[in-house]
Amino acid sequence: MAKYSAFGAKLMRGAVEVAQVQNIAGPGLALDTEDVTSHDSTGGWEEVVGTILRSGEVSLDLVYDPNGATHKNAAGGLIADLVARTAVAYSIVFPSSPAVTWSFNALVTGFEPEAAHDGSLKATAKLKITGQPTLA
Repeated sequence: MAKYSAFGAKLMRGAVEVAQVQNIAGPGLALDTEDVTSHDSTGGWEEVVGTILRSGEVSLDLVYDPNGATHKNAAGGLIADLVARTAVAYSIVFPSSPAVTWSFNALVTGFEPEAAHDGSLKATAKLKITGQPTLA
């Protein structure tokens, strides 16, 4: 089994790479379950069935550029996507060989800049996936 460095992973908004991404976390894929345990369940053990698949969120740590095309409140920017309340096509490109891409539509649900007196401009963004992602 191969091992890969995460360096070079990309978050794409359509065909455009979101600039200055330091970390990508998620999506946190999950399966909801429903308890179907009954009085005649073997040995009294809990039984469950799978119900809804949850697509989760993607969290981004950015080196924030207030004038950056993929960061600002203008067409193509994360803040503009948040304000528009519209799902946009995104993808994560993993730096494997061959490259693997997970594609999904998502709403930007959060954007939080940080300007510490002894640090650089940074921001955290949250994307909530809507619908079925393509995990290929």
